[in-house]
Amino acid sequence: MNDAVIGALSAAELSPLLKLYFWGIDLIKAIQTIESPTLTVLMKAITTLGTEMFYLPILLWLFWCIDEKKGIRCMLLFLLSAALNAFMKDLLKQPRPFNFEPALGLAFESSYGIPSGHAQLSLTFWGFLASWLTARTNVRFARRCWLVWACAIGIVLLIAFTRLYLGVHFPTDILAGWLLGILVLILYRVLEPHVSSLLDRGGTRARTLSVAALALLMNMLGVDVMLGGIMLGLGVAYSLCLKHAPFSARAVGQRPSYAILASRYLLGLIIAAAIVLFLPLVLPGEHTLFVAIPLWGMGSPYTGLAEFLLAGILGLWAGFGAPWCFLRTGLVQVRDEEPRRDTPQ
Repeated sequence: MNDAVIGALSAAELSPLLKLYFWGIDLIKAIQTIESPTLTVLMKAITTLGTEMFYLPILLWLFWCIDEKKGIRCMLLFLLSAALNAFMKDLLKQPRPFNFEPALGLAFESSYGIPSGHAQLSLTFWGFLASWLTARTNVRFARRCWLVWACAIGIVLLIAFTRLYLGVHFPTDILAGWLLGILVLILYRVLEPHVSSLLDRGGTRARTLSVAALALLMNMLGVDVMLGGIMLGLGVAYSLCLKHAPFSARAVGQRPSYAILASRYLLGLIIAAAIVLFLPLVLPGEHTLFVAIPLWGMGSPYTGLAEFLLAGILGLWAGFGAPWCFLRTGLVQVRDEEPRRDTPQ
């Protein structure tokens, strides 16, 4: 066994943890008896369904094209779940299966193992989405609620299986991720109405201070600076959006054409992609064009700040810049104050 792994475990922890690890390794070996090159490629493709980069475009679609209120809630909930996962990984500092037996690693991850981010984020997202969809009161749709939940649970289980097959997580990592995901959803269900009411009464200032405090807490806890940056940018942007560019993704009694929705989404994504591609050229870091400036190129001490700014500007675009452009180009309407009956509440 890897000496670094043993060093990460105290004497008191070693025996019970090793039993769990060895049980997990035996299970992974049993699963990998079906291994084949084709199946491994398929598992690697499916496992991307549990990554942030897979969910972010979907979250933007929900916000820009389906329901701006539910969309922003889902995005903030997802970011909080991701931040909690990153914090717990760094706090627990537990190994992955391939740290014990390198041959088990059909893929590689540089972070710690428990809790599984793929398990937690997939359960957070699909649990929120299934709950939202099945909250509709339409009787005809209600008969299909079981199918929505079956699909959501199936996707979550499939993603978890890929993590075991690829040898990047122990079963206990998966279970811990699921438990944290369930906890996040329960806390959202209990606290969201009260928090939303307080923020509505406090207005723009309360919303801005709240997301700033969350972003600061993330940075203090050592969570990825990009998560804190996008949380701050998105929260501030949505506050500005409510005040200066209120829009309705789908107005009452009207359904935008597919062409309108596609144009709206493509415009938003194109600008977001331009920010990701071109902004790093002027910010400190390895991709900057200003390498001649001292402390600005590779190894710059301001790289973390640059990542925070990049994520924050992306959040500002997603939450305010894009809706403002949609309004100015006639791709959306001003938000109606009446609750919409054709979308789940």
